[in-house]
Amino acid sequence: MNTIDTTTRQFQDLADKFEITELVHRLGRALDEGDWDELAALYTADATARTPGGLATGRTALVTQASRNHSPDRRIQHVVNGILIDLTGDTAKIRANLLVVFAWGPAQDPTLGSQPRLTLGEVYRFDAIRTPDGWQFSSVASTPVWSVGARPTPSAA
Repeated sequence: MNTIDTTTRQFQDLADKFEITELVHRLGRALDEGDWDELAALYTADATARTPGGLATGRTALVTQASRNHSPDRRIQHVVNGILIDLTGDTAKIRANLLVVFAWGPAQDPTLGSQPRLTLGEVYRFDAIRTPDGWQFSSVASTPVWSVGARPTPSAA
């Protein structure tokens, strides 16, 4: 491979890694804000998700699963860092650390529910593929590492 080809490949790899990093951050934002249309658009039609909430296959099932644990009456903040991306052509394997904080209470009153009730440390592992619409996730797995607090019961939500 000559210098021009090597430089072109390096620039393409950087562009791909930037787009994939944005994809990961868009996932956190979609979950925080309950933007289910954006969440669905981040995934391929046949994507799978394996999380503490269970296994889901396909966009509709992924959104349904996510919406159960990310309801509008909870304030949620996903902080994703340590994103590592291994590219192989039009596929990528991604690992990232996730810190997610849940507070719940009436969403319309910013003075209520502002104290964290549950904080989780997890590891995300994604598979992504380049599609005509850009990079999309084909799978995600979330593995809990630690937690502080308790998951809400229906009466506490």
